[in-house]
Amino acid sequence: MSIIEKAASRIDQQRQAANSVVSAKPETATEQAGAQAPLPVIELPAATPATATAPAAAQPAAPQPAAQSAAEPVFAEAPAAPAASARGGARKVELDLARMRELGMVTAAGGRTNLLEEFRIIKRPLLKRAFAERGPKDNPGNLIMVTSSLPGEGKTYCSINLAMSIAMELDHTVLLVDADVARPSVLRTLGLPAHRGLMDCLIDDQLDLQDVLLRTNVDTLSILPAGTSTGRATELLASSTMTQMLHELANRYPDRIIIFDSPPLLLTSESRVLASHMGQIVVVVEAQTTTQHAVKEALHKLEGFENVNLIYNKTRDIPGIEETYDYHYG
Repeated sequence: MSIIEKAASRIDQQRQAANSVVSAKPETATEQAGAQAPLPVIELPAATPATATAPAAAQPAAPQPAAQSAAEPVFAEAPAAPAASARGGARKVELDLARMRELGMVTAAGGRTNLLEEFRIIKRPLLKRAFAERGPKDNPGNLIMVTSSLPGEGKTYCSINLAMSIAMELDHTVLLVDADVARPSVLRTLGLPAHRGLMDCLIDDQLDLQDVLLRTNVDTLSILPAGTSTGRATELLASSTMTQMLHELANRYPDRIIIFDSPPLLLTSESRVLASHMGQIVVVVEAQTTTQHAVKEALHKLEGFENVNLIYNKTRDIPGIEETYDYHYG
């Protein structure tokens, strides 16, 4: 049985366990298969004690379109902010941390919650690999892509929480990149207006990264928006300009982690192109919803890539099981 089949089987077993109440802790999901990299799995519950009204991967109470992700809160779209002047430097934006906390997101002021602890577990091996020694042909380990098989599985939610959790580190800074250029949602989820970003830099060689980066009121967190939508996104992400930009992002600051909120693997070609640049890949899987077939197909698209990890999102508590997640790393 291949590592893809094992990972998919693990997810199918978890779904069956949730539907037929069990009294034993789920079995381990991480196995080594030949020379391929392991697939660490962590399970995020659908609700945590952090907030009574906002489950960990739930939609806020406001109505939403049927196609919107249930894991990615929606805010009213604000008018686009005026573009910064050329060579004007990074713009400062304010994150509404209180609202983020109410929506069940990780914030430094939110106290010690289950969600905070879960993302501490998720980030630790990612940080360890980010700055480990690598071969001359290896991609930088501090370039981390978060994706999913299909929309609605919670990848943007996990990207933001992972970035917020890493921003709490004493020795690291983090840049959150909205790379889902066909359907950008990071700024909308954070309640921020549209800004120029990644695509604008790739289209306009006179535009500098510093002109489109957004500094936040979390000193160790910056955001690179998706920017202007374009039908040439795949070609731009595969271009030498993108390669040079990623090299600059990965190496300009020795303590920086770059998190990419990527398009879903089964809907766009951009995600596989983006994966070719990444040192680590995290695949978010929605518990009890994503089919085993979808997971297999998504992981097939990542064959040949190392350091692929799984986050099993929106799990439900099962009576008789003391822990709401089971994390294994090998």
